[in-house]
Amino acid sequence: MSTALHTLSIAQASALIRTHKLSPVELTRALIDRADTIEPQINAFITRTSELALVQAKQAEAEISAGRWRGPLHGIPFALKDTYDTAGILTSGHSRVAMTRIPNRDAAVTWKMYRAGAVLLGKLSSHEFAHGGPSFDLPWPPARNPWNTTCFTGGSSSGSAAALAAGFAPATFGSDTGGSIRGPASFCGITGLMPTYGLISRAGTIPNSFTFDHCGPMARTMEDCAILLQATAGHDPQDAASIPGPVPNYHTALRQDLKGLRIGILRHYWEEDQPAGDDVRAAIEEAIFVLQSLGAVVQDARMPPLREAFGIKTVIAETEIFTVHLNALQQRAGDFGLDFLQRVLPACLFSSIDYVNATREHRKIMQRMSKVFEQFDILVTTGQGAAPRLDAHNPLNFWTKPNPFLPSNVAAGPAASVCNGFSSSGMPLGMQIIGKPFDDATVIRVGYAYQQVTDWHKKRPLLSPGTPLHSVELGAIAADDGGVDERTRSLCDAMARRAGLDLDDGMRVLLYRAAPYALEMSQRLKSAHDYDSMPANMFQLPSN
Repeated sequence: MSTALHTLSIAQASALIRTHKLSPVELTRALIDRADTIEPQINAFITRTSELALVQAKQAEAEISAGRWRGPLHGIPFALKDTYDTAGILTSGHSRVAMTRIPNRDAAVTWKMYRAGAVLLGKLSSHEFAHGGPSFDLPWPPARNPWNTTCFTGGSSSGSAAALAAGFAPATFGSDTGGSIRGPASFCGITGLMPTYGLISRAGTIPNSFTFDHCGPMARTMEDCAILLQATAGHDPQDAASIPGPVPNYHTALRQDLKGLRIGILRHYWEEDQPAGDDVRAAIEEAIFVLQSLGAVVQDARMPPLREAFGIKTVIAETEIFTVHLNALQQRAGDFGLDFLQRVLPACLFSSIDYVNATREHRKIMQRMSKVFEQFDILVTTGQGAAPRLDAHNPLNFWTKPNPFLPSNVAAGPAASVCNGFSSSGMPLGMQIIGKPFDDATVIRVGYAYQQVTDWHKKRPLLSPGTPLHSVELGAIAADDGGVDERTRSLCDAMARRAGLDLDDGMRVLLYRAAPYALEMSQRLKSAHDYDSMPANMFQLPSN
């Protein structure tokens, strides 16, 4: 059995551990050995904590042997995206700016996983501060896709997805601001769950966007994601967005039928907003047929076009992450990767008016999205298709191409990605399952039922020890500004100076290139608003 330990799900491993058929130490050693031989091909980890993991595994084994079983995560190895604080262990955000940062406290998720008896294998690669990437100009290389190591993992929870697909851990955690759990899950053929905003505490995580950040579990199955959510959900006063109230029992959502469930199909995402290829279309149509066979009532639905949510999310989120890192951008901009700078620098062009307009539009679009859920219990659509090659990456795409994941961040509800097939080139494809806020259980129910009658999530990439890492280099970021006019360049220079930025010529080119797209977004948000047009981010006083 030891040769297959790296393929076990959380639920499978937990059942064996609880009945003393598998030792937490044996499982942990097997996964450490797996990473020793395969990790050089994948680059999933920034920091491995093998010694700590064995200490924790021995403690778990002793407790379970003494009859003190804590629950389904007791003795289960896991790994964290390197944006989750770990006391005494590097938490770098995959950035040179924080490459010596060692927190003295654990993030809320870290603490809750320790409390559940889980075993930390290490910290996983990301995109820089969960944002720009993939990048080859950072202290650590980007993670590779285990299905084809010349291909992209998706971002920004790149190492979290790669570690699962490669068999390094049965459980990881990522974060999702605009698809950063679901994109990697889709590209790497695993299951990723973005819970309702505020359901899992973000305390002790490096922020990207205060408005849109979600912490969430990533695993091989939806059942495993439910186990991880159960252990980590719950109110935390250290996170201002944390939801008060009891945590539902997500185990009750693990049902094998969808009888009577109303499912809306967001067909316009893959037919109109971003036309998909034949592989994606065939896979999603087959998945819809499966959902119908499970008893669901299926009908086409429409949400606002991707472009609308794209502008709102980008103006708000880029303003927030720019503010988070402003001091470092002012003092040491050259220590950031170019991809991160390509995304963040144009935020200096957004004004307070743009930000408030975006938050007002945010509330309007949330209200429109909630109307859709008056007709449907759940929504289903595609992911982003098959993973592209790493060397096809163009940082400017961030400003020009919306993705099908970000509307769920804008809506603040739960969403998941599960594997629903493979492309003709052998790369995983993903189906997105979208729920209304606080209805995480229905997202879990749909994903679980689908996985009970399909085998896509059981497929594993073939990885052999000793295989050399494929050489892939990103092309140089364009050295010209794309023909931006002098007026726009002057505006960029003035706004950068106003923000206290000291940019070299290359950084100014990055700003110039994205400026037309950033300015167009802000212009689109300048609709008329009444005096009582409220923003989405209204505050509520605590009840006690």
